[in-house]
Amino acid sequence: MSVEVTVLSNGLTVATDRMEHVGTASVSVTFGAGSRSEAESEHGLAHLLEHMAFKGTTRRTALRIAEEIEEVGGDLNAATGVEQTSYDARVLAGDVPLALDILSDILTSPLFPEDELEREKGVILQEIGAVEDTPDDLVYDLAQSAAFAGQAIGRPILGTPESVGSLDRAAISGFLGRHYQAGRAIVAAAGDVRHSDVVALAQDHLGGLANGGGEGTSQARWSGGEMRDVRDLEQAHIVMAFPGLALSHDDTIALQVYANLLGGGMSSRLFQEVREKRGLVYTIQAFHWSFADTGMLGVYAGTGEDDIRELMPVMMDEMADAAHTASEREIARAKAQMRMSLELAREQPVARAERLSRQILTLGRVVTAEEILARLEAVTVEDVRRAALASLSGPPALAAIGPVRPLPQLDRLTGRLGARPAAA
Repeated sequence: MSVEVTVLSNGLTVATDRMEHVGTASVSVTFGAGSRSEAESEHGLAHLLEHMAFKGTTRRTALRIAEEIEEVGGDLNAATGVEQTSYDARVLAGDVPLALDILSDILTSPLFPEDELEREKGVILQEIGAVEDTPDDLVYDLAQSAAFAGQAIGRPILGTPESVGSLDRAAISGFLGRHYQAGRAIVAAAGDVRHSDVVALAQDHLGGLANGGGEGTSQARWSGGEMRDVRDLEQAHIVMAFPGLALSHDDTIALQVYANLLGGGMSSRLFQEVREKRGLVYTIQAFHWSFADTGMLGVYAGTGEDDIRELMPVMMDEMADAAHTASEREIARAKAQMRMSLELAREQPVARAERLSRQILTLGRVVTAEEILARLEAVTVEDVRRAALASLSGPPALAAIGPVRPLPQLDRLTGRLGARPAAA
């Protein structure tokens, strides 16, 4: 096994995945704090902190941070999610010490200059505007807001213009102090790395990180409901979603198999029936997102206003039929797609590092690719049907943007999910 894990005395976890025959490394510091960790008055704060971390430290200016990593051919990035925020560097193998030095510097000694803060708020307002102008992205935010109404997990990660505008240095520093603690932090490295070297570097640079587990989050509550945003657009963008499963749930892989056979490729039921046979959409796809304690199963479709009334009953019927009659052949095809995705990820240091961080923070342990493959292979037809039917029996969440006036009422749509004869 190429994965090694060490926990430092302050609770910081160091995980590495050595890859033979590569000359690069992906290094990340990830905290178990994202938009879900925010109080209502902090909406958008986790994302703003991620931006501000690169705006200068007691040792480096913002320009110097960029120059140092690019002088060795590397690059820095960061991402704020619902439950985690990661800071990443991709470098040649010999530059891992520099990567961890820079990452630890921006996380332990940030300055948050006032002028940079105001400038970065403006950048985020542009980012929010870009999402507003991209309805096929925005509709997913609306679906999550409908699914988890009134909760941090249902709020858009970027925040709103009003919420971002109200945030200040004190709020950023307070969030960092409460959540960026060693007990909820993972240093992950994959590629041409040696575990002992990364442990020593983490101890040197982050051994002084506060010894704590950060603040927890409240249990998610699936509410369901709908959000419709009537706009003058060429297409209507629609997401229909149902309660999904947490990453740790025994049926999570089975539900992912269902999502794949339903709308995960050109041979999937939705693609064949809705696009190929009926020509009602250009894009239609199914998805399943897993979080620490919940999940969301859904279908996205983009269609013209005149096709909405025909599309929606067909889409709902296919969801129900697939849950009742998923076949061995379809499931085998979906499994093959998932195996391919897993193998592709195994070839990329950045994907391996990301997987290590998420698994340890969410599950408390590393799940090997071999274990995932074994669990995938063990999924049966009965598992897929059971998981899908359980999900579709929950309260639905509907989001729609564009010329959506012809969209039927939610209860009429979900009424088509009633009992259907299962295959023998």
